[in-house]
Amino acid sequence: MVSKSALNPLALAGQALLYGLFAVIIGYFSTAPKYEHLPPDHALIKLSFSHHGQPVAECRKRTPEELARLAPNMRAPMECVRERSPVRVQVDLDGEPLFAGIAPPSGLSRDGTSTIYRRFEIPAGEHTLAVKMNDSVRIKDFNFSKAEKVTLKPAQILVIDFDAEKGGVVFIQ
Repeated sequence: MVSKSALNPLALAGQALLYGLFAVIIGYFSTAPKYEHLPPDHALIKLSFSHHGQPVAECRKRTPEELARLAPNMRAPMECVRERSPVRVQVDLDGEPLFAGIAPPSGLSRDGTSTIYRRFEIPAGEHTLAVKMNDSVRIKDFNFSKAEKVTLKPAQILVIDFDAEKGGVVFIQ
């Protein structure tokens, strides 16, 4: 059974007015305010990678006495630490520092990947981009580096990644 108040013309008009107002608000916010991904004449550099740092220490061979003290199922001849080195990264743009940071290894045993993600809005045009990376606490200086002149168009995105198979630091345009 339908109540008399549900068929009331005033209630129907009020309901139509509220639905219409809701539709106007949704319509407005679907087109405004205008979203601008990047300012005009700017490009974007993304530093984005996940990388396992090198182990913090070399594996060592256990002595026969050490092996004898271990349970038979634990007698691996080599002892290797699980902990990985943090990854240090330095990015320079046109000879000026743009970013310097350290990504610690993930995981409870600090044996997971080190992950970095940063965005840099820069003026479009020709730039000299230099990236240095160190993934071993046993090496004092940077063990991977790449420097290159890049020309970026407005709204272009350049990604700095790490690919060991391609020699280390790579630029993807």
